[in-house]
This record gives sequence, C-alpha cells and structure tokens, in this order.
Amino acid sequence: MTWGLRIFIEQSYAASEQAASGNDKVGLSEYIVNSTLNDRYRIAFFVSSHGFGHAARACAVMDALLDLDSTIGFEIFTTIPKWFFEASLLKPFTYHHILTDIGLVQQTPFREDLPCTLKRLEGFYPLNKKQIETTARMLSETGCGLIVCDISPMGIAVGRVLGITSVLIENFTWDWIYEAYTATHPGFEFYVQYLKELFEDADHHIQTEPVCRYKKADLLLPPISRKPRLPKENLLKDLKITDGSPVVMITMGGVPQQYDIHNELREHKHFTFLISGASHSFQRIDNVLVLPFRSDYYHPDLIHASDVVIGKAGYSTVAEVYDAGIPFVFVKRPTFRESETVATFVRKHMPAMDISESQFEDGVWLPHLQNLLKSKRVHRTAKPGARQAAEFIYSLLA
Repeated sequence: MTWGLRIFIEQSYAASEQAASGNDKVGLSEYIVNSTLNDRYRIAFFVSSHGFGHAARACAVMDALLDLDSTIGFEIFTTIPKWFFEASLLKPFTYHHILTDIGLVQQTPFREDLPCTLKRLEGFYPLNKKQIETTARMLSETGCGLIVCDISPMGIAVGRVLGITSVLIENFTWDWIYEAYTATHPGFEFYVQYLKELFEDADHHIQTEPVCRYKKADLLLPPISRKPRLPKENLLKDLKITDGSPVVMITMGGVPQQYDIHNELREHKHFTFLISGASHSFQRIDNVLVLPFRSDYYHPDLIHASDVVIGKAGYSTVAEVYDAGIPFVFVKRPTFRESETVATFVRKHMPAMDISESQFEDGVWLPHLQNLLKSKRVHRTAKPGARQAAEFIYSLLA
C-alpha cells in the first residue's frame, strides 16, 4: 500500500448518509438470502452501484464460477437492488446493502449531473477508518478467501486491511472518467489522484473490452455478458409473437425511460417491437410490447430472441448484443468519456449503426431496419469472457 493511500484511509471523514439513489443509507443493513456458510469457498463481490452494467458483469462471472464449482458461495456488497441478483443468479447468496462507491449521478440515461456527483464524492471519499473497519469486520465473519471488485474500490481497501487477495475487473476506472471533467470542475482533481492510487493497489487486474485505457493486467478479455437461459422460440411463444415478424428490442439498460415514438412504431407493422423498462406493467398495443422496468423476462433472453437491438451503448447491453451477434443501433452519449471507446469497439466488431439521442427520439432509424436485418448473425467461437475470468479467479482460490 502506498503511503498516500494509507494516509487517506486513516483520516477521519464522515461517511455519506445517502447512497447513489438518494434514499439508501450507507452502512450496515444486511439481508440474507438463504445463504449457506458451509460452502467450500466463499468470494466477496464489491459491485458499483452506477447502473446495472457492473452488476450484470459481476453476475456473469459468478455464474461462470458456479459452472466450475457449484460449492462456491457469494457475499455481495452493493446498493444495486437485491432483486437484480436474485434474477441473475440461480444459487442463493448473502446480500449486504452497503454503498461501495459513487460513480456518476445521472439526470437521464444520456446526461450526468456533475455538481451532484461532486457533492456525493465529498461525503464518501476519502474512505475513513470507520468505514473500512466496519466493512472489514463484517467481511471477516463470512469466511471469504477472495475479494472481486467491479469497479468498487472499497473492496480493495478492505482486502488490504484483512490481508485478503483482491481482483479488479474493469473496462474503465473512475479516476479515468473523472479526468475528463477536471478542466470545467477542478473539484474532481483530488478524486482522480486518490482513486488512481486505490485502484492500483489491487492484487490482480482483469480488463474487459471495450477497454478505455489499457494497462498491464493479468487478463485482457472480450466483453463479459450473462448467458441466456430460454431458447428463442420458447420466449417468443410465451410473448405470443407467433407471426414470424422480425423482433426489434428497444432498451436503455438499467434506467426506466418513457418513449414518445409508439405511433411511429405501430406504423411499421411488419416488425414486432419490444420496449424494455418503459411501463409499470406489461402492455401490448398492436405490434408494440411494453415491458416493465422490473420484468419477469430475463434481459439476456430478450436480447437473444431479438433480431435487432436499439439502445444506449451501456456496458451490459453492448456485451449481451455482442454475444448474441445481432445488429445494434446504438445511441451515443457524447458527454460520457467512455462513449467514443465503446462506439469504436461496436463499429469494429458488431453489425451496427450509431445515432444521436434526438435521432432516436425522431425515429429516423426506422427506415434502416430492413437493411440491418440483412446482416448475418455473428457466431462467437472464442471462449466467453466470463468463463475466462472465472477460471482465473478460481485458480486464485486453489
């Protein structure tokens, strides 16, 4: 551990009373979901609460670990809702409702709130002694022999205190993100340096494409995505899509979103449109199916059952569409630093076209769907990134 990091951790700062949602309390609330502490191995996962992409990636790795050894147990530290992990993992786990990082506060799926982000950062970093010791004490009681962080730096600091090996999984780190804002918001400069030191203190490092800044790492992997569970024909039958029409899915990832393009979609009757996260309940209006934010349908199943996906170029959506090998019409986020890196990767490795937020809302992409459907589905032959990450992590347990 560097001296600078040691000083930061030992300084006494008050922890934030608010989580990224603005409602969740920082601290000790723990919810146990039928966990069994007699598992052969237990691994702690510290997961960023910034959107669902980090949680989806962590779940993909956990699922792949269970394929290797079903006796592994998981302790999950995050403020991502417990139900997301319940939907993504088939084995019970222990859930600790603890804020483990801040990320970026977003106003919409395409706009961040920098002043609010800085305010939250000021209440959370530097990690103080009480934060670290409380979480370390909780973790020490679980019997975990390894800590995996995506991309929550708190797990790295806790690992140092307990002498437990830490693994960082990332395609970017927060210091890199915050660097882009220092010119207009100098308050980010402190957090750039602090988090850079903290991330570099991880014992092992896994990078997953699309990588925003390549570093020396133990592994460089393709995108990590959750596996589908239900065959396409079964899902379409369950959704009562039986006319053979091409299925176009519209998704903005983990952010509920209302759309004003339903009329335009209904005019293209030779397509069936699935809109994810745009309603409180399931709705069907002609050829448009609207799914609630917390849907009974597993998101990777919906992606793999579709013929084209339209959506925000967030990590989990990119990874799942990449795995499915289908065309992706992605909405760029020009003020997000990782946006151009993701866009470059998508253009190179996937059948795709990019549009702006206004073009998405105007529906100018609709006439291009027919040409996109002519693209052949890409069949991925390499070993999945989740499996490769799991094999590496499992070797550390042994």
